[in-house]
Amino acid sequence: MSAEQERNGRIVHPIPPVYDPRARILILGSFPSVRSREAGFYYGHPQNRFWKVLASVLGEEIPEDIEGKKKYLLRHRIALWDVIGSCEIAGSADATIRNVAVNDLTPILEQADIRAVFVNGKTAEKYYRKYTEPRTGRPASVLPSTSPANAAWTTERLAEEWRRILRYLDGAETARPAQLESRGRK
Repeated sequence: MSAEQERNGRIVHPIPPVYDPRARILILGSFPSVRSREAGFYYGHPQNRFWKVLASVLGEEIPEDIEGKKKYLLRHRIALWDVIGSCEIAGSADATIRNVAVNDLTPILEQADIRAVFVNGKTAEKYYRKYTEPRTGRPASVLPSTSPANAAWTTERLAEEWRRILRYLDGAETARPAQLESRGRK
């Protein structure tokens, strides 16, 4: 772990947010996993279903490389970041998160056309509601976690619930479920 990422036992969020002025939704996780921090991008653990769920919801395969994923998110008008900016955490276990400092969402909310904020899972919801919502005055909708720890939810069930994001992406290059069927995808 580099000196920039760890200070006094705290791990500092090493990944910048992904957004541009066209973003319509903001999806917030809690804090990047060890694998994501090592990869230098969001949802880097191969068992996390975030990218598979987005592919299903948006009807388009996800690029493999980081730059391709960034372009994919921006093309679909999705901003992506995490609630927590630094914390103490053991490995990737959300249950061990302590001494939280949250990210400042002001630049995203002021520069982008954010119509809805979504949090990926209960941990992101907990810290968003406690620290961020009082600052922004913007409520967040909770989506079920794409983490492998949420094994009770299949990828298909997650995608069904995550389809709620589509109503805010009107005008974005987003395939609707009927379009997927016409392409022969499930």
